[in-house]
Parts: sequence; C-alpha cells; structure tokens
Amino acid sequence: MNLVTATDVSKTYQTGEVEVQALKSLNFEIEPAGFISFVGPSGSGKTTLLNMIGCLDKPSTGSLSVAGTNVSSLGRTDGAAFRGSNIGFVFQDFNLIPVLSVFENIEYPLLMTSSIKAPERRERVENLLEMVGMADQTKKYPNQISGGQMQRVAIARALVGDPKLVLADEPTANLDHDTAYMVIDLMKSMKDKKKTTFIFSTHDPKIVGEAEIIYTLEDGILISREDRRSDHG
Repeated sequence: MNLVTATDVSKTYQTGEVEVQALKSLNFEIEPAGFISFVGPSGSGKTTLLNMIGCLDKPSTGSLSVAGTNVSSLGRTDGAAFRGSNIGFVFQDFNLIPVLSVFENIEYPLLMTSSIKAPERRERVENLLEMVGMADQTKKYPNQISGGQMQRVAIARALVGDPKLVLADEPTANLDHDTAYMVIDLMKSMKDKKKTTFIFSTHDPKIVGEAEIIYTLEDGILISREDRRSDHG
C-alpha cells in the first residue's frame, strides 16, 4: 500500500481580493521506506504540500491519503491526533525548546501521549540518543550545542514516536557543507534502521543527490518525477 496518495490536490489561498493558487491538480503516490525529495524554486508550493501531508493544512480540492487515512477530511482535533501518531517533523531552524535539555526535547512528543509510561519513554529516548550520536550530551541545552548537533536532536525527536513518515522542510539550510552531509547520512541511516519514509522540501543539491525519487514543482504544478532507485541500489 502506498504511504501517501494525492488525487487532484489543489490549494488556493485568498489574499484580500486576490486568489493565489499554490498547488494545481497534483497526482502522485509515495511508497513506504523511501527517501523522497520535492524540489523547485521558492514559491513553487513545496512547503504548502508538506504542510498538507503533515495535516497542518488541507487541500482546497482533491483527496490526500496518508497511511491509509484520508487526511483531507480530518478536522483539527483528529488531524492533530493523526499527526502525533504517524508523522515526525524536522525544520530548517531546528525548533528545539530552549528551556528543555537535549533529553527533554526528544522526550517531549511522548509526553503528549499519556499511554507511553516513563520507563518506555526513557528507553526510547536513550536508544535514539545513541543512534544519533548524542548520548554524551543529554543534559545540555540547545544554546550549548552546535547547529549540527541541534539537527541531530531534532531528528531524534522526529523519530521518537516511531512515525511512519518524517517530513523535513529544508533541513540542511542552516548547516555548513560538511555538517549537512553528516545530517543527510544520519537520516539515510535512520531510514534504513527504522524503515521510516523521509519526504524533503529542499533546494539543497546534496539532498537531491541522495534522493531515491525526485518530484519537481513549478508554479504549483508537478512537472516531473524522477525515479533513481536503481542508482542507489
């Protein structure tokens, strides 16, 4: 079964008297456990699309299915619950909570789910800290670690709820060249270990170079799909 299916998805915003069509009749399917990149110039609709897949926004028309659920029909409360159970996020500016330690930042999404008790929370966080190479930094705060380390923490936080899907919006934009490559390698490794699908919105040629499938957007239209899995296999 496909993890994401878009059928004639369009998004229109009203700005005063002007209608802006951010996405125009998109149709695509994304299989599980992939490294997928949506590329295109600023204003092409990449972030709008990620926000809809992540249940932060809804299509104006068309149908969008994620993990077998028609998310375009979910209300705000159901959308938030679905997002919490199925989707992780990685942002270009890390979005860590300054007053929480590294450990607490990763644990935070689990605190929103009362069904996960403290011993399991600790075990999940410690396992991910090990996986992302931050096990010796657990008590530090975001202002005490580097940008690359912050993004490692953000990746661990995105994965701590065992999501089927991680959405990454320009995740290397604020990182230097070498750190960006390290973060991309880390995400590829986590995809293989945890069988999580990563979907990127990016301008970064380093991410595009590693993507298995590349969708190109231009003015809200999906103009091409390139399958490079044979190159990465």
